[in-house]
Amino acid sequence: MAAAPEAGEPGKGKPFKLLGILDVENIPCARDSTLYGSLGSVVAGLGHFLLTSRIRRSCDVGIGGFILVTLGCWFHCRYNYAKLRIQERLAREGIKNKILYESTHLDPERKQTNSGSSSN
Repeated sequence: MAAAPEAGEPGKGKPFKLLGILDVENIPCARDSTLYGSLGSVVAGLGHFLLTSRIRRSCDVGIGGFILVTLGCWFHCRYNYAKLRIQERLAREGIKNKILYESTHLDPERKQTNSGSSSN
């Protein structure tokens, strides 16, 4: 059986940082964007090489493909992540208000059947 990593061993203790700045494990969307960018780099570079047989230009196209695909995936994922966070916040506030106002006169779902007959 595998033992748990100790304090001196790499593993869970030190996070993996890409280029020393991008914490891939803890930043949402960083891992997927990097992986898709790598795949885009290989596809763009290899495709350009197969079409033109120019090595240097194919490397340039591969780097450009990496940048474009990574940024495209990053912005798409972060947009969806922000939209999800807003929906979660609205749902959380709605649940809090439901619990707070349930069975009171401020409850919007409570039917106001005797609104005029209360006064004497």
